[in-house]
Amino acid sequence: MQVKFAKTILPFGDMNNMAFMASIVVNGHGKAIVTEIGMETKVGKIANMMIEDEAPQTPIQKKLGQVGKILGMLCLVICLIIFVIGLIKNIDPIEMLMTSVGLAVAAIPEGLPAIVTIMLSIGVTKMAKKNSIIRKLPAVETLGSSSVICSDKTGTLTQNKMKVVEINSKDVNFTTEIGCMCTDCDIIYQNGKLEVKGEPTEVALIHKAIENQKDKNELYQKMPRVNEIPFDSNRKMMTTIHKIGSKYRIITKGAPDVLLEKCQKQIGEKLGQNTILEKFKIQKENEKMAQKALRVIAVAYKDLDFLPQKIETSTIENNLIFVGLIGMIDPPREGVKEAIKTCKKAGIKTVMITGDHIVTAKAIAKELAILGTRDQAMSGQELDRISQTDLEKNITQYTVFARVTPQHKVRIIKAWQKRGAVVAMTGDGVNDSPALKNADIGIAMGKNGTDVAKNAADMILADDNFVTIVEAVKQGRNIYDNIKKAIHFLIATNIGEIITIFMGLILGLKSPLLAIQLLWINLVTDSLPAIALGLEPPEKEIMNRKPVDSKKGIFSDGLWNKIIVEGIMIGMLTLVAFSIGNKYFSLEVGRTMAFISMGLLELVHSFNIKSEQSIFKIGILENKFLLGSFVLGTIIQTIVVLIPTVAQIFKLVPLNQIQWILTIGISVLPIPIIELQKKINEVKFGKTIYQESKSLTN
Repeated sequence: MQVKFAKTILPFGDMNNMAFMASIVVNGHGKAIVTEIGMETKVGKIANMMIEDEAPQTPIQKKLGQVGKILGMLCLVICLIIFVIGLIKNIDPIEMLMTSVGLAVAAIPEGLPAIVTIMLSIGVTKMAKKNSIIRKLPAVETLGSSSVICSDKTGTLTQNKMKVVEINSKDVNFTTEIGCMCTDCDIIYQNGKLEVKGEPTEVALIHKAIENQKDKNELYQKMPRVNEIPFDSNRKMMTTIHKIGSKYRIITKGAPDVLLEKCQKQIGEKLGQNTILEKFKIQKENEKMAQKALRVIAVAYKDLDFLPQKIETSTIENNLIFVGLIGMIDPPREGVKEAIKTCKKAGIKTVMITGDHIVTAKAIAKELAILGTRDQAMSGQELDRISQTDLEKNITQYTVFARVTPQHKVRIIKAWQKRGAVVAMTGDGVNDSPALKNADIGIAMGKNGTDVAKNAADMILADDNFVTIVEAVKQGRNIYDNIKKAIHFLIATNIGEIITIFMGLILGLKSPLLAIQLLWINLVTDSLPAIALGLEPPEKEIMNRKPVDSKKGIFSDGLWNKIIVEGIMIGMLTLVAFSIGNKYFSLEVGRTMAFISMGLLELVHSFNIKSEQSIFKIGILENKFLLGSFVLGTIIQTIVVLIPTVAQIFKLVPLNQIQWILTIGISVLPIPIIELQKKINEVKFGKTIYQESKSLTN
């Protein structure tokens, strides 16, 4: 009969007899058996994961690809239709060819790629000033579309600095005194500032002692340290020996369950009173503190009249007097809790992924409001027991993952992506690099991050702070909004140009605009106003609405309808200007009025696209670049008419006072028309778009 044994794989953090490639041996000696080499090692597998998995396309890359296809097809159709109509109406083929080609050029917003790059570059500059370093330009927009942020705990959500928050003892002052003496920290006073260097746990003990008016350097002068027994993982204790007059004091700190067995009584108690019952009470207190996610250490001491000739743990670390329990925690970073609340309002789910024990992770997550009453936590061992399909089905229920491996992180990210989420992932170590690469945007730590993690990431946090991510999200959303506004403006105005020529031919009119006039208008209005719209500051309610659905196209939510209606409006108003000039004056006057009107109509319309809200509510002065582009564009457009030599090139004629009044009057009509439309929308839906978004997130 064959007996089969189940293979159990522990999380890395729980393996106590394995040494991994790229680990550093600090001290000690021993023998080892090599179990894996090369690409089969843990580091090798991490490298293999980075080679095999390709980073996904960003939302802006996908959506601009869709825009390019749509506009390309539109251009071909426009060229063909305009040319055929011209031939049917017996218009000169050369003139129609020039007109149709000019319209094809006008139909393509050729400034869009440059505008997108400029907007992303500006976003990068702003973010760099706020501790976010972007390695890839599209990462700014991707972060703005993120619906899930998977964040490491230590150093990102927390300060990576231990702090004593609870002392369970009968004499707190004495506990902090002997606790700080049993450390290897260096305390340096430089330029009036205090700096403590050492292991985080011991640094926390020193700072707590300072709070209680205990100075380690002064204590060492009174009780100099003469010997020590260093900490090791087998004993789980550390001991220092100090001389007090003619006697010696032994101070030991370590794991409560181990140290308690070395004690014969508690401080202030008589010999023999440290019974099983008393030890049980101390153990229960230890458990209570551990359930609060505190890292608990115990401290004890004893005084000797003389030291043995040989310092050994068996004689020194025995018959101790138990002093108390010290609980410490890595506190959350300032502003993180508020940043997580902002994420919730913005429809972004924050998920904690950590290598810590699940009890510790849950306690921190509850304090930061990541783990709500309906949320669940999962350990790495539980992850190993469920299939990827089941994980994808249930991933939305979990906000905390503890004791995870690099493979686990990749599985979690892919499960969220399968649910349609745009995932941002933070990390600092080599083991985080596959997850950083697989995420829609990988965010590496600038202070404590490894070079491998930084190279795999799209963005680096100079301050390792979660709050910086939220600010980057805001900037990313603003950039996406501005890109959408620029596309809205460019296509709507270009459709206006198409409508002008197309409807002019349909109505049997002479061509309202010549090819050279179309190209000039397209040059003026496709550059400055579009770029200025890309510099719009974030709107006040930008973080009170849900992220953009990655499945939706850039023209979703009725944008195409708006573009077409606004394009028809611009085209028809231009035709009105042309018809008045052509009917009551001359063909040249009509074309001149149409030329000025179309340019001004497009410049004026840029203010309508600033926001879905009324421009009288938000104001027009907050974006000085847009105001400047309007003034400069108006000057350039009128100069072409006012300077005879230039006007002759464009086949334009001077206008009289009445003609100017009519032209300007027609040019400002988009403001009242669109304002009326916005007001109707408010009445129809009972709220503005931003108020609706806010109610959904609340």
